Amino acid sequence: MINVTNVGLSFGGQNLFSHVDLKFTAGNCYGIIGANGAGKSTFLKILSGELEPTTGSVSLDPKLRMSVLKQDHFAYDAYTVLDTVIMGNARLYEIMQQKDALYAKPDFSEEDGILVSELEGEFAEMNGWEAEADVSRLIQGLGLDAALLDAQMSSLSGSEKVKVLLAQALFGNPDVILLDEPTNHLDADSIHWLEDFLMEVPGTVIVVSHDRHFLNNVCTHIVDIDYGKVRLYVGNYDFWYESSELMKRMTRDQNKKAEDKIKELQAFIQRFSANKSKSRQATSRRKLIEKLTIEEMPASSRKYPFVGFSMDREPGKEILFVEDISKTIDGVKVLNHVSFRLGRNDKIAFVGDEIAATTLFQILMGELEPDEGTFKWGVSTSQSYFPKDNSSYFNDCNLNIIEWLGQYTKETTESYLRGFLGKMLFSGDDVYKPVQVLSGGEKVRCMLARMMMFGSNVLVVDQPTNHLDLESITAVNNGLIDFKGNVLFASHDHQFTQTVANRIIELTPDGMVDKMMTYDDYLEYRKTLG
Repeated sequence: MINVTNVGLSFGGQNLFSHVDLKFTAGNCYGIIGANGAGKSTFLKILSGELEPTTGSVSLDPKLRMSVLKQDHFAYDAYTVLDTVIMGNARLYEIMQQKDALYAKPDFSEEDGILVSELEGEFAEMNGWEAEADVSRLIQGLGLDAALLDAQMSSLSGSEKVKVLLAQALFGNPDVILLDEPTNHLDADSIHWLEDFLMEVPGTVIVVSHDRHFLNNVCTHIVDIDYGKVRLYVGNYDFWYESSELMKRMTRDQNKKAEDKIKELQAFIQRFSANKSKSRQATSRRKLIEKLTIEEMPASSRKYPFVGFSMDREPGKEILFVEDISKTIDGVKVLNHVSFRLGRNDKIAFVGDEIAATTLFQILMGELEPDEGTFKWGVSTSQSYFPKDNSSYFNDCNLNIIEWLGQYTKETTESYLRGFLGKMLFSGDDVYKPVQVLSGGEKVRCMLARMMMFGSNVLVVDQPTNHLDLESITAVNNGLIDFKGNVLFASHDHQFTQTVANRIIELTPDGMVDKMMTYDDYLEYRKTLG
């Protein structure tokens, strides 16, 4: 159990949150949510002991072992994958090092033998003999090859390192697991494996995530950071969302009734205050008004952008023809004879290998040439592209936001540009911020504002939810659901894919699988294939 008592945190004299009193108990999974900047990751650092709160304290039974998902992807470059994962249980790794050092001594003494015997006993109690098998099971569950166990961390890609560090956090049956965005860089199969793993954890799991489907599947409680407070709710994300919306409606309704009553009483007073026979009633109503209070809804730190795409014209019958496209990158064939036709109203989710989807999008948008095959856009189509890597749009750019957006339209009046930027939560002097200093989420919102100006009837969207908070993800999700044109997209977000796509194309090493169905139906279909 973790006890949080009267915890508060201030930066520069401003409270991030205060008077936090919570208990995190074994057998439960707690999802921490809140807008960007609300303090989710900061609160997690307070729980882990990495950051000291301004007020209050966090206590953990010293007998319990806490494991934290590390964020420094280069910290273990000098170690093998196997050692890095086992380091998740610091005491076990220490015993292994001590044993190896003692056995390597040329002058092995009787005292060394006694110490080794004690270490071997503790090693066995900690299931040390099964450690390598456990590590292998973890990394394979997360989508890595067991052959990587002896590889140096420095030789791994960024996404592979993320998976190894996640395996480290899960290793050795920790009593408390703290995870910050654990589903980043995981494919659908790995996320499903992680969900199953966490649901079986007997200890306490506390997780920050923007993945709504993941939060719904694993969480028994939601910790909401908003209004400068940290509140605990029983239930998963959808239950929290529906409950919070209901509370807002009830407060609004209550306030509306109070406002109507006040107006009614004020009208009575105005009509009869000069009438002697009614003056007593007017006075009593005046006192009643004084007792009526309208509860002001606290200003939420959550802000929802508006994402809406409109078409300047309807596409014709011919939209997109892709014929036998293949592409090899760095010696690996990522696209293998891919062919499909895009029909009216198709919204296609490309699943499977992430690099394959990105490569296909780059070919369709003219950024890469295929090794084989052809594609053709219909003459009545117009495309807007959201790339996974948007750095080329912002690097070496000395413009502010409004100047940056003005590059992409003939209509460059400030009021016109502010209209699109306002929908993306850039208001006032925000529009004069240099684009080089923007956060990942702000750059994504700039790219969405750019796309919204074009009036295209086909949207090509590669991982649009990266860097976004839950509110912005919901806005993009709804914008693509409501869009009347065609969408080609790839996303890690299960709920996003399920609610937008009506057709699934899985890109595989052998080619592709093309099914006119929802994502959940496709996952069920894959199960039937074994």
